[in-house]
Amino acid sequence: MKQEGSLPKLLIGAGLMALLLYVAGFTLNQHLRARRGPWEVTFQAAPGGDTRIRVVQPALGIGPIDITFAGQPYTNEAMTVLFDAPRKAVPIGRVKYDELTFLPGVVTLDLFGHEIELLPRTLYVNRQPREWSAGPDLILIPHERPNSLHEP
Repeated sequence: MKQEGSLPKLLIGAGLMALLLYVAGFTLNQHLRARRGPWEVTFQAAPGGDTRIRVVQPALGIGPIDITFAGQPYTNEAMTVLFDAPRKAVPIGRVKYDELTFLPGVVTLDLFGHEIELLPRTLYVNRQPREWSAGPDLILIPHERPNSLHEP
């Protein structure tokens, strides 16, 4: 014996189940993408007036790490950039690359001819790896910058 109207009920139930699974999957994906938060880079003047960036990533316990660009004066007001979306503007230099699908992601900056690459596992300065350890300022001198860093 066949029930009348069972097909519409079945289709509506399946549609609601698909919608529920989609919403749950989307919510979980968004949580996983943003749970660690973005890189926080503050552009400011060092005590001597040179340009300094301070890198912090609280969720991973990174920072503050200070990188000073000797001989490069900073005349703007201090500004913090949160790299939580692609193509963020920076007050000096440029963003060469950013991949922010899962935060904190990867951000590569070109500042005064020096390449600073922020990755969760390590910091790269002019394509040389450095440990993420808080310590004395890292000071980059203009004549030590590489002649050219080819675009990957």
